[in-house]
Amino acid sequence: MSLKETKLAMQLVEPVLLVTDEACVSWCIDVQNIDIPSLKWRVLMESTSTDFASEHNQFLTTEMLKQNVLVPSLSTTYAWAPDDAVVICFTSGTTGRPKGVTISHLAFITQSLAKIAVVGYGEDDVYLHTSPLVHIGGLSSAMAMLMVGASHVLLPKFDANTALKVMEQQHVTCFITVPAMMADLVSVNRTTKNGDQNSCVRKILNGGGSLSTELLKDAAKIFPRAKIFSAYGMTEACSSLTFMTLYDPTTQESCKVTYPLVSRPKQGTCVGKPAPHIELMVKLDENSWRVGKLLTRGPHTMLGYWSLHENAVTSESSRNGAWLDTGDIGTIDEFGNLWLIGRSSGRIKTGGENVYPEEVEAVLLEHPGIVSAVVIGVMDVRLGEMVVACVRLQENWTWSDVENRRSRDPELSSEALKHHCRTQNLTGFKIPKRFVRWEKQFPLTTTGKVKRDEVRREVMSHFQLLTSSL
Repeated sequence: MSLKETKLAMQLVEPVLLVTDEACVSWCIDVQNIDIPSLKWRVLMESTSTDFASEHNQFLTTEMLKQNVLVPSLSTTYAWAPDDAVVICFTSGTTGRPKGVTISHLAFITQSLAKIAVVGYGEDDVYLHTSPLVHIGGLSSAMAMLMVGASHVLLPKFDANTALKVMEQQHVTCFITVPAMMADLVSVNRTTKNGDQNSCVRKILNGGGSLSTELLKDAAKIFPRAKIFSAYGMTEACSSLTFMTLYDPTTQESCKVTYPLVSRPKQGTCVGKPAPHIELMVKLDENSWRVGKLLTRGPHTMLGYWSLHENAVTSESSRNGAWLDTGDIGTIDEFGNLWLIGRSSGRIKTGGENVYPEEVEAVLLEHPGIVSAVVIGVMDVRLGEMVVACVRLQENWTWSDVENRRSRDPELSSEALKHHCRTQNLTGFKIPKRFVRWEKQFPLTTTGKVKRDEVRREVMSHFQLLTSSL
């Protein structure tokens, strides 16, 4: 976390204790200049920070705490408080200021048990922490591993090259990922030409977005013995709501996506079935027969958002039988599968019609030449908003809109992608009017979600340059 993020969190929560590691040394001394009256203790977690702590006497180290530890009394009793708060986890803030989501012990326990049951974690597993522990997916997976007694391998920060080396050295059997992480792992593995080093990996849980067909194929090649799952969820639901098996090496002779046995509808992406303790409901729109707001309730839902003024949770809780609005739009088919269409807050209004970016992105990712895609709305005089797609190409693919040269590499163009969308039965007004080739990695939050506002700003600057040059 940055100093800015930490400041926002502390001003909201008003903590007594701040614990940081050496990654935060560059800014943690500045914490004393922040007006947080409640803050009384600051701890540095690394023993090598003793010299730093001695220079700044407001800090303690783990070594200092060990020297003064008190032996607990044998008469100590422990209170079980399943409905009380255990953590305030902050949302990624992709659509505004991050919110403090208050989660109970019971929510963590039920979600962890669901992951153990669905993914099949056990005491023989060696779990690599690829996701940060400030993220609900990383927290709930860590809890699941603690419950089964698995081994933990921690990385200071995710790096594909380091992660692959650690997988081999520590005989890692499972980890979680997001599409951007998996793309990096595939890219580094292709460069280093790793062989059987990844054969110990047996379980991979992907979240934060769907894997493209090509990326899934590549993932199955570099992790040949791994069962690959996908999960859809949110911080307010303490991580995963639905699960789906994408690839199972014990039943698949070749790399294929294991979709449910149902014909794919024209809208949305299948994200599987809810876990046993999850209740889902679609609140239908007035103008739609099967599509609407996605609601959930159960022991997994948050206690509420932490209130700055009351130092307590707000009433935005789905306890006592109330439903929690996920903010997503979707539909549930006759087999109980959830088809996700997009975020209600992120929809694009073009020519009077609603377009959900996630739906268009899922179609674009089916093209073998696309490794990732982000769809945004750009202001337009005639349409109100124009649908624009930013795409990153697979290696060895060329963008013929710009590169007008003969090449042996396969080519891709705006017209080719529009044709692809039509062949996938995407409704005409949803097909992007403009395509922008994105050379670099999309800007991401620490949890692997795309910062759409930053992408939109860059695209707008790009369009303004094009207009001024005409």
